[in-house]
Formats: sequence, structure tokens, C-alpha cells
Amino acid sequence: MKSPRQVVQEWVETFNRADPTALAAFYSQDATNHQVVREPMHGREAIREMFEREFAEAEMVCIVENIFEDGEWAILEWKDPGGLRGCGFFHVVEEKIQFQRGYWDRLSFLRQHGLPIPEE
Repeated sequence: MKSPRQVVQEWVETFNRADPTALAAFYSQDATNHQVVREPMHGREAIREMFEREFAEAEMVCIVENIFEDGEWAILEWKDPGGLRGCGFFHVVEEKIQFQRGYWDRLSFLRQHGLPIPEE
């Protein structure tokens, strides 16, 4: 059985291939992905659709800085080639991501990719 750390390492490799369908397969059917700069996504299909939109919007690359593991949890510290940094917390149950929460600076991401900045 794969450890949470191994699951996240494989998740990063798949993320870097920008394959939303393969990426969604890492999640349980009723998983939640909450990138704190956006509303939470519930369910594997909603998570796949989120990745599909995001990969169409910008070229994203995850460079692992650290992966820590504690029981059913893996914690990923990452950066991208443009200098953006963030972290993700993954609750992995029976080799599937049940819950993920990510922290990163959305404004820096939008500026880095030349995307519109929402007026709020």
C-alpha cells in the first residue's frame, strides 16, 4: 500500500503533466479540494473540472521543496518556476485523497500569468 507521501509524489508528477482526468483519479469519489483562495470543490468530477479550467488558463508547474508525512496526512511545500510558493495538506485514505487544502497567493499567480485581476 502506498504511503500518503508516495501518493502526493505521484500526484505532483501527474499535476506537472497537466492531465485533469489522471489527476482526478487520485481523489476519492466524495473528496474535497479547498484551495483557500477559491470556494471548495466537492466530488471527484468537480475537482477534475476545476483542474481542466485551471490548466486551460495557465501553465502550472509544481516543484517540490518538501513533503512531510504524519499518519494519513502528507504536507507539500512547493514553488513554481516563477517564484510563487505555497503548501498543500492532503488527507490520504486507502491511497486516495479524501481532503486537500492549499495555500498560495492568488494575486501573485494572476500577475505572473498575465490574467485579469478581479475587482472586489
